Amino acid sequence: MIGQLIVLLAGALTIAVLTVLIGPAVFHFHLLQTDLPVDSSELVHIERAYRDALALALGVGLVVSLLAAGVVTWNLARRLRQSLHGLTLAVDELSRGHYSARVPSVGAGAEFDSLAATLNDMAARLDAVEETRRRLLSDLAHELRTPIATLSAHHEAMADGVIEPEIAMPILAGQTVRLSRLADDISEVSRAEEGQLPVELRLVTVDGLLASVLQEWDERFETAGVALRQDIDLHHSATIHADPDRLAQVLGNLLSNALRHTSPGGTVTVSAWAHGSTVEVAVTDDGEGFTAEDRSRLFERFFRVDSSRTRENSGSGIGLTISRALVDAHGGTMTAASDGPGQGATFTIRLPRARPAR
Repeated sequence: MIGQLIVLLAGALTIAVLTVLIGPAVFHFHLLQTDLPVDSSELVHIERAYRDALALALGVGLVVSLLAAGVVTWNLARRLRQSLHGLTLAVDELSRGHYSARVPSVGAGAEFDSLAATLNDMAARLDAVEETRRRLLSDLAHELRTPIATLSAHHEAMADGVIEPEIAMPILAGQTVRLSRLADDISEVSRAEEGQLPVELRLVTVDGLLASVLQEWDERFETAGVALRQDIDLHHSATIHADPDRLAQVLGNLLSNALRHTSPGGTVTVSAWAHGSTVEVAVTDDGEGFTAEDRSRLFERFFRVDSSRTRENSGSGIGLTISRALVDAHGGTMTAASDGPGQGATFTIRLPRARPAR
């Protein structure tokens, strides 16, 4: 603000000096062109009137201009200071780990509003990352609590002589394997959420892939007493660019979930059909189903529909997370639907068809 006022004062003084030096001289020159005598009182009075009127007009104009410029400069400086102060406070809060801080919009111009919006977007992303980190730590603590408690209880029982080591060893070995599997699951789901799961795409026929997967799972369904049916409506052998091993992993996860949540005597149906430029594959069961509230969390890591289930009989809770990440890596989508508890569930995969070679 001081710099702006210095510039305004310099301009005002320059105008005043030039007007005082040049204006009267020009006016006097034109007066001499009249018939008035050079030393007449009329000429002196006219020149004095001109100088007084010029000084008054110039003085009032400069004062009003300086006041107006000063008000505008002060207002602009105040707004800029408020904007910079808000930005500084927000950045300071972010640097201290307070990711909920936001930059207020003070209307200091499009540039400042754009900068504030960018900072707020960055803060929101950092806040989401921090929330993900907290949830991950909470999930890990929950998943580790049961095997650690089992190991601790059996070690204490062996130390107290309540159970023999020969009896406890299988349980201890099982819990150790469970912890090892959990470590592998964490590594896998982390890579999936970061989009780091490798896929090797090549031309694959959908019916051939489904036939291979269904053949692998037939015996398991027969042993569990659940019927495995197929409804494949691919008049032409639809092809996709895909990694067959990764898609087999996705279908295996879906079939495993369907088998786990379907009672003996139930039915699981694998359907496939071409729809325009996409191929859709659906796995439908008539088992437990899920609520609308659960549907929004189905693809979250470590989430299980029935929280009372243990890891041994309900899986680790990351299969769907990894499956969706793999489908995304193929440029497709995965959705889930259910009419409610006890009404079964349908998981649908949509993948782009391969364009025919020209």
